[in-house]
Amino acid sequence: MLPSRFLPSKATRCLPVVLAALIFAGCGTQSTDQSASHMQGAAQADSGYYLQQMQQSSDDSKTNWQLLAIRALLNEGKTQRASEVFSQLPQDLNENQRNERALLDAGLKVAQGDAPGAQALLEKIDPGKLEQAQQERYWRIAIAAAQGKPSLTLLRALIAQEPLLTAPAEKQKNIDSTWQALASMSQDEAKTLVINADEVTLQGWLDLQRVWFDNRSDASMLKAGLADWQTRYPQNPGAKMLPTQLANMQNFQAASTNKIALLLPLNGQAAVFGRAIQQGFEAAKNGAAAVSGPAVPTQEAQAATQDVVSPAQANVSDLTEAQQNAAPEASPVQAPDSAAQSAESTDDASTASGEQTTAAASSPTVANAPANPGAELKIYDTSAQPMDQLLNQVQQEGASIIIGPLLKNNVEELMRSQTPLNVLALNQPENVENRANICYFALSPEDEARDAARHIHAQGRQAPLLLVPRSALGERVSNAFAQEWQNLGGGIVLQQKFGSTAELRMGLNSGSGIAMTGSPVTASLPQQQGVTIGGLNIPAPPTDAQISGGGKVDAAYIVATPDEIALLKPMITLRTGSQSNVMLYASSRSAQGGAGPDFRLEMEGLQFNEIPMLAGANPSLMQQALRSVNNDYSLARLYAMGADAWTLANNFSQMRQVPGFELYGNTGDLTANQDCVINRKLSWLKYQQGQIVPAN
Repeated sequence: MLPSRFLPSKATRCLPVVLAALIFAGCGTQSTDQSASHMQGAAQADSGYYLQQMQQSSDDSKTNWQLLAIRALLNEGKTQRASEVFSQLPQDLNENQRNERALLDAGLKVAQGDAPGAQALLEKIDPGKLEQAQQERYWRIAIAAAQGKPSLTLLRALIAQEPLLTAPAEKQKNIDSTWQALASMSQDEAKTLVINADEVTLQGWLDLQRVWFDNRSDASMLKAGLADWQTRYPQNPGAKMLPTQLANMQNFQAASTNKIALLLPLNGQAAVFGRAIQQGFEAAKNGAAAVSGPAVPTQEAQAATQDVVSPAQANVSDLTEAQQNAAPEASPVQAPDSAAQSAESTDDASTASGEQTTAAASSPTVANAPANPGAELKIYDTSAQPMDQLLNQVQQEGASIIIGPLLKNNVEELMRSQTPLNVLALNQPENVENRANICYFALSPEDEARDAARHIHAQGRQAPLLLVPRSALGERVSNAFAQEWQNLGGGIVLQQKFGSTAELRMGLNSGSGIAMTGSPVTASLPQQQGVTIGGLNIPAPPTDAQISGGGKVDAAYIVATPDEIALLKPMITLRTGSQSNVMLYASSRSAQGGAGPDFRLEMEGLQFNEIPMLAGANPSLMQQALRSVNNDYSLARLYAMGADAWTLANNFSQMRQVPGFELYGNTGDLTANQDCVINRKLSWLKYQQGQIVPAN
């Protein structure tokens, strides 16, 4: 044991060492600058924290916190505050801070709705010189700036972003977005894409798109094509994790049509419509000819010579009036809204067809559901008993699918029933519900109006005027057209309403004509900063520039009967002259089979839309339909609807489950939106030197 006298002297000698250790330990506990590490992260704190740190810091640390605050403010949707803090950034920045500033500048442009400005700023940034976390944000901003519009730029941004993502949910979202961009392109658009030889991943995606285009009309072929594609491109992100929509195809099962329940009104005012649909459905079931292609001018001219039974002769009162008015002028049948327009007065059989989605391809699949005369078909009369009783009977009798009902109120009753059976409703309720077992197939004037908006926009017209009747029909058509015009990126749509034929005749006789002016359709007006008076917000009126769309009216869409348009067109010419650059378009409501050469010459240059069957795409079925309905063109439209209902029933699962699936039907190019509302793209015809020819 050591002597005790040695202990004090040893402690004295150790004291400096202990003190030094304490000093160094104290230095280690001092707060350090954390801003740089935060910069490499995802800015998970809120903007308040970063702003506070910015106020308490200086030099580079302060700038880092300031940049983080701007990023957080943008994430929180506080664009104005982010812009204010951004404007206070110092000019003297290091390289990493300059990169961050450039990214935030582009992000601000996106938040402010300036996508072109954001893209211009991104072009000045080399993503290869960014940190990995910054690269992911760079591509995220580039994707946002593309605004979902399918393009090579968007595809390349999504492909570049994918390997930088780590969370499976984020990767799946990226892959789904990549596929959505591809599926939104038409085949013609896809063929124009030119890529570099080293873009292997992009080439794989484009090959998947081709597999889709080639096989989307056959579920089994599509599944086989997907499996083959995964084998050929095992390293493609989409092969490792299929897009959700395509993955669902692995469990695809076709709907059964072995036992069909057809729910239609067979008594009362709507019975004539129900029977026309029944005839068309049975004709297709037993092997009626499918649509063969686009309208043929000679066939249209032949169709124009047919005689048409008037609504009075058909004894269906005003339920058919709107349909008969819609009959296509010399080519085929009447307006595609047949059943829908017909019930305009009762609001039973008329309805909008829903949002129109962009077709996934420019060449639709021919509607070729095979005939199946042996399929069991039973007709149920919706005018004979309550809908809930009918549905119980249908289910007890073992139906595999329901076609109908036709009247809107019956469709709404069906929605309340929660039936488990697959249903192809032949109308659309006011509020569509996305049900896994229900699709909605309606013919409506709103559907025509949306198709007209797309056609007129595609022809380069920028300032349309709507000439519509002073009625509920006019309101519905105007709103549908204006909403679709807005979706296409158009400006304000003008409307002018007209009254009875007696009023129009007085205007024509007075020589006053019709001026190409109108008032804005409310649905097309931009959001305006209003004034609040007494708790009521009064929106500011649109400016003259907004109303005119930057120029004079260059297109007029007319919704009128044959008698009305026979007065309207010369009244327009009185004001605009024969050399006017205002292009005239009309719904099929103004066309009627059997119109003579004088009428066709008077309508020179007018374009109108028509269902393909009556535009010459299916001559044999058109003749069969006209014979079955005594040449009543409005009922022939419903006959065509019945034929298409058979095809849709046989492709029910594809329409419900397969994204972008489409058919070239007798009533239009048929596609389905996310709620399985069946939309139609119509044929466009025009009067030329007394004949009816394709408009394109």
